[in-house]
Amino acid sequence: MKKLSLIGLAVLASLSAQAHAQDHAPLRLVQTISMPNVKGRIDHMDVDVKGKRLFVAGLENGSLEVVDLQAAKWLKSIPGFKKTQGIAYVPSLNKVFVASGDDGMLRVFRGDTLDLLDAIKLDLGPNRVAYDPHTKLLYVGYGGKDAGKDYGEVGIIDAKTDKHLGDIKVEAHPSELLLDQSGKTLFVFVSVASKVQVIDANKREVVSTCQVSSQRNGDGAFDEKTHRLFYRNAYASTNDCYGFSDRQGDRKSPHRGRHGWRLFRCCAQTSLRFRGPRL
Repeated sequence: MKKLSLIGLAVLASLSAQAHAQDHAPLRLVQTISMPNVKGRIDHMDVDVKGKRLFVAGLENGSLEVVDLQAAKWLKSIPGFKKTQGIAYVPSLNKVFVASGDDGMLRVFRGDTLDLLDAIKLDLGPNRVAYDPHTKLLYVGYGGKDAGKDYGEVGIIDAKTDKHLGDIKVEAHPSELLLDQSGKTLFVFVSVASKVQVIDANKREVVSTCQVSSQRNGDGAFDEKTHRLFYRNAYASTNDCYGFSDRQGDRKSPHRGRHGWRLFRCCAQTSLRFRGPRL
């Protein structure tokens, strides 16, 4: 029997105080969309808000899947990838960038028609992507063991011309890339080393490295308002979540980078409601 890939769409149930109470879930499932022709695991996604489309990486299927969110149905499949992973939809350039790990490619598609515009050859292992609208640069993480190297790289792509401008060397294969809103700071999660490296995007170099307390820091998010960087322990038996902060009011931690980032444990709840710094 063919495996069915499903996408569950969730919305905020409420912004009221009651929604944040312990016995209320902050999100609720509103719809599930089946992708019957997609075999195996899916991976990263990005959304076309105006066009009401969702782009989904069919990692094991070797495809880019497109879902019509308004009609709530699968729309089309674009094959030809080997381990489809990071996706960045850039409406201002009318482009969709798709990274695939096992062929070392970053493919560029026209946003409206999804015709292939370009294919950028990188090293093996392209995974996460992050786009900076200020500089029109796209960052792509790859390298490490996937490429037979003892270090990883963050590639810099000119999103307007599709040119590979250079690379920033990091400790190992990047498992996550998070860019702040100014485009000046890029956080690189190095899962195999249990570290977070901070890149100055203007200097194009690593300026700080923080050791994390848990193994294999996986997916993450950066909260600009509170200056906190959250990450998930990829191998935890529970949904423990940790974070970094550069605010002086947070409790001290033995793990501290040169730029003052402190590590704290923020929660251990399956609902992942962040409750503030706690050691």
